[in-house]
Amino acid sequence: MAWRGSISKSMKELRILLCQSSPASAPTRTFVEKNYKDLKSLNPKFPILIRECSGIQPQMWARFDMGVERCVNLDGLSEPQILKALENLVKSGATGA
Repeated sequence: MAWRGSISKSMKELRILLCQSSPASAPTRTFVEKNYKDLKSLNPKFPILIRECSGIQPQMWARFDMGVERCVNLDGLSEPQILKALENLVKSGATGA
């Protein structure tokens, strides 16, 4: 998973939005608990923002160069699928797609 260390090279910011208690956000909370520390240690100066809001659908926002933003709806995705969605965002930013 070498792509984890290149997040800061392809993105400017990563925002994860989730609800603190809803079942729909449970896999997203698990993703954050399992992966935040590793992602942050590999990208220490990269802003990874976790935003909690009651009742919100889980989402992941990536900001790239020139203010381009992409959103992935995480509702219904498992923790491994969320990781794959992040990998796809990182790779799309690296290629400029």
